[in-house]
Amino acid sequence: MKPVKRKPVRPVKKPVKHDTRQTRTAGGNFVDKLHSYRDHHAHALFSSLGRLVATPFTSIMTIAVLAISMALASGFYIMVINIQQLTANLESSNQISLFLHDEVANDSAAQLANNIRQNPNVQTVKIISKEQALAEFKTYSGFGAAIDVLDKNPLPIVLQVLPKNSLQNKQELERLFKTLDEFKEVDYAQVDMQWVERLQSIVEVARCGTALFSFMIGIGVLFIIGNTIRLELNNRRDEVMISKLVGATNGFIRRPFLYTGFWIGFISGISAWFINAILMLILRQPVEKLSGLYEGDLHLVFLSFTETVELLAIASFLGIFSSWAVLIVQLRHTRPE
Repeated sequence: MKPVKRKPVRPVKKPVKHDTRQTRTAGGNFVDKLHSYRDHHAHALFSSLGRLVATPFTSIMTIAVLAISMALASGFYIMVINIQQLTANLESSNQISLFLHDEVANDSAAQLANNIRQNPNVQTVKIISKEQALAEFKTYSGFGAAIDVLDKNPLPIVLQVLPKNSLQNKQELERLFKTLDEFKEVDYAQVDMQWVERLQSIVEVARCGTALFSFMIGIGVLFIIGNTIRLELNNRRDEVMISKLVGATNGFIRRPFLYTGFWIGFISGISAWFINAILMLILRQPVEKLSGLYEGDLHLVFLSFTETVELLAIASFLGIFSSWAVLIVQLRHTRPE
């Protein structure tokens, strides 16, 4: 019998099933790491605040010094804001006086005033007629009897022009003055340009002085917070050594100290805001009373919401930056023995 030839049996390929457990594990590890990172930051944030509360005397002394320093810097800034508001209220004393020719009639003066009002740099135009000028001269000069002897009124028609934003831009005021002086009806134009320049210089000096003073205060805040963090690091030296022995990185060790610097700066900024608010409440009534005696309408201006947020942000940044700078140097030289 012939042997039966059998066909070779081909192995059946089973469909490959992708094991998604590894993918799920990787994704789970990432989420777990993210949650662990969040929890550690939250713990460092609130534990650093708890350490400040645990040493109230030291914390209050440090924050009080920083708050007073920041209040001085922000107080100078508030003073500059109110000086600018005061200069805005003094624009009426910076008006341009146009003395017209003697032969110019009232109708021509009114037409000229209407033309000047069309200028975008002009706020208001007031006409003082010859009769009004003569009456004011008799009232305030004390030479009323001498004026009555004259055959005609020697005083010209005067146009009082109040510019817009004259104290903020001297160049525009000069251009406006030259434009008004070129009218043929104008005999003589007058404006106290030197007074404007002096007032602008005073405001500019106040701005520069505030910026320099704030910069110096910021440097002082950096040193104070940095020294506080250095002392805190020395007090927790054993804890830092143990953390390094078990393999903790410098970033891990730095984290609670950075949050301590943040809390010191943030709380100092809030305290500085309240100090300035109390001072403004004390000065508000006397300043408004003084303004009323001079027939003014001056109201003290305080920090806006945006400026308040900027104050707290700058104070917090100073705390974090000074802490980071000190820790970079200190942790580099702190090694377990």
